[in-house]
Amino acid sequence: MDDRFEHISERLVAIEEELRDLAYDRLRVVARSPDADDGVAAAADEKRLLQARRAIAKAIKALAPSSTLDD
Repeated sequence: MDDRFEHISERLVAIEEELRDLAYDRLRVVARSPDADDGVAAAADEKRLLQARRAIAKAIKALAPSSTLDD
């Protein structure tokens, strides 16, 4: 794999991890007060973060070397 692809992939992995951490933070807010305004907003945020994480995961997979994709 081209070093540039690998570098981008590493950055995307870090972004995915950051999005996961943010999603967990939002889920904690939802767990504390699911019916309060903060909880409702946090649930919506968590949904958006999950969607973003899925998109990043697709990008990471797309950049993976073809030998990894065949496994």
